[in-house]
Amino acid sequence: MDIIHCVTSLRQVRNGWRDARESVALVPTMGNLHAGHLALVRQARHQADRVVVSIFVNPLQFDRPEDLAAYPRTLAEDCELLAQEGVDLVFAPGDEELYRRPRSEITRVEVAGLSDLLEGAHRPGHFAGVATVVCKLFNLVQPDLAIFGEKDFQQLMLIRRMVDDLDIPVEVLSGATVREPDGLALSSRNAYLDAAQRERAPGLYQVLCELAGQVTSGARDYDLLEAKAMKGLEIRGFEPDYVAVRRSADLLPPGAQDSQLVVLAAAWLGRARLIDNLTMDVQTGA
Repeated sequence: MDIIHCVTSLRQVRNGWRDARESVALVPTMGNLHAGHLALVRQARHQADRVVVSIFVNPLQFDRPEDLAAYPRTLAEDCELLAQEGVDLVFAPGDEELYRRPRSEITRVEVAGLSDLLEGAHRPGHFAGVATVVCKLFNLVQPDLAIFGEKDFQQLMLIRRMVDDLDIPVEVLSGATVREPDGLALSSRNAYLDAAQRERAPGLYQVLCELAGQVTSGARDYDLLEAKAMKGLEIRGFEPDYVAVRRSADLLPPGAQDSQLVVLAAAWLGRARLIDNLTMDVQTGA
């Protein structure tokens, strides 16, 4: 497995694969890998001849400097895991390799509309940072396909919109959310939870399941359902940012005839900000 830190070396390897007519899959990560990331890697392994995993803690997508400083950097351990999974190349650039100008002068990619909803409303500038780094990685790696986790549902939608709007020749695939036995979605930020918080953390998934069950059973007062879910999170010890039932196609509020829905939530538990979602296919009236 090659571990590459500079763009020039990455392009040399990529050019060799292109000459050999080998397909390439990219799995972008920020490192501190867990079983959810490895599931995406295995999916990529079955989809392409070559697999690239990027490991880059992207400063542009952090709205809180203390979160950026605290994010775990575990490159050696990550590379051991990826080698065991048969990854061909790890691209782990430093900040200066990807962003050669001062941050205030960096060209940025913004996806209008989607970037301002839900996560975007609570994390200003976050999605511009995500879109910018993913666009750069697509340009550098030039993958045939890229795989992202469904836990970050809004991020997945945003990347697909960017690819469509900018005619980027990359197929964007998704991998199902991987959960602990008690339902907690795997996340690098779960490491921030202490023992007592870890016991309470599955409450986020439980509240989403309850809300989704009510919707699939016919409840349609979404404002009331969201308010009850927010209260349910507070009772369980969370500080919720939002709970929202939205159309899965565009994250706008659903109408009476919309059947493809998603319920999304973000909530603080101590110093960990947890997000999760569940998709629903509901029956609508004739």
